[in-house]
Amino acid sequence: MSLNVNPYKGTKDFFPEDKRLQDYIFRVFRKVVKEYGYEEYDTPLIEPIDLYIAKSGEEIVNEQTYSFVDRGGRKVAIRPEMTPSVSRLVASKRQELAYPLRWFSIPILWRYERPQKGRMREHRQLNVDVFGVDSYLAELEIIMLTNSLLKEFGANPTMYEIKVNHRQLLDELFGVYLGLDGDQSHKMARLLDKKDKISKTEFLDIVDSILTAKQRDNGASEKLLSALSAESIEKLPKELSETDAVKEIKTLIESSKAHGIKNIKFDIGIVRGFDYYSGLVFELFDTSPENNRSMMGGGRYDGLVGLFGVEPIPTVGFGLGDATLLNFLEIHNLTPNFTSEVDLYVVIIGDEYDSAINAANQLRSNGINVAIDYSGRKLGNQIKIAEKKAINYVLIIGPEESKTQRFTLRDITKSTEDKLDIEQIANRLKR
Repeated sequence: MSLNVNPYKGTKDFFPEDKRLQDYIFRVFRKVVKEYGYEEYDTPLIEPIDLYIAKSGEEIVNEQTYSFVDRGGRKVAIRPEMTPSVSRLVASKRQELAYPLRWFSIPILWRYERPQKGRMREHRQLNVDVFGVDSYLAELEIIMLTNSLLKEFGANPTMYEIKVNHRQLLDELFGVYLGLDGDQSHKMARLLDKKDKISKTEFLDIVDSILTAKQRDNGASEKLLSALSAESIEKLPKELSETDAVKEIKTLIESSKAHGIKNIKFDIGIVRGFDYYSGLVFELFDTSPENNRSMMGGGRYDGLVGLFGVEPIPTVGFGLGDATLLNFLEIHNLTPNFTSEVDLYVVIIGDEYDSAINAANQLRSNGINVAIDYSGRKLGNQIKIAEKKAINYVLIIGPEESKTQRFTLRDITKSTEDKLDIEQIANRLKR
């Protein structure tokens, strides 16, 4: 029986060309976040499942988490998200760390969900968190950082928009304005979070199933739809528009626009599915009709560190997945064209292997990435391999080159050749 060549469902093999693109994305991630003063951390791939039961939400734990009992009888999970882990990390040295604390990571995450475009069971994600700032300035910095990321990838503001809401505004909407109890509010928040993934009929049916007969008779469904249709803060019902949460939203939007971020707007439908969010929440959406979906999400979660038995720390963070970002880059034609990271391909005429190895080692000591063809095939066939690998330069070494120590350097992109010594070749190829 032959083995299956396909990867596990919902995962992806990364061939060298895929890794070049992934490495480019990660380089941009690190460049931009470090410009804002963030430092990289990491945590284990496996955590106790209690870490996620506490606050991640029922859907994540019950439906999407890869969990198992280890050989020591401990119930553990492959991390489905990074926020509980970084909160644990901060709590472990709560008194020793210097705040504000700016941390980032690019972890591998696993979720058991239906694979689809931009959503994999295994994915990488940029996580960025700032600890110790209790004002809107933390959210402002995070949104500015996100905007800088998209700009660094070559995007312009017409390609995406940032939508902002507040979890306390949702509490006001559900509890005060609609008169829902805690369980109803929780169910309504869950429903609102997946509103765009279901039909309007299904949405309304579920709304009615959550409400009591008395609430339906009092027009709760109509009041909910009216609030959800508000395209701006000014169009919210008066009972909601004068809350502290709305004031915070206004301040964040106005400050963002003052710092050049014009594509930011209020959207009461932004919920964020995790239970730990406590304040302002935001998502970044692709505006292309081909990919009109959320790419990044985050917000304030002031209480999560405190679950570990230490003093709570005000915290704001976000996550940006590599698969959704890649879709965005491809749709907007923002993916660069990459050549091989091999600078030079050495092809050999005859038996000049020792000469080729010596030349390659000298060039490597000068910072040149060199691959040697040991196949013994005809010269033309060796050069074709270099072309297939997208290597721009070929070094031809035969008996004459070995004798004179002047080698034929062929530029494949320009179809030119030069006779050069090792020092000249190194100077030509240095990046």
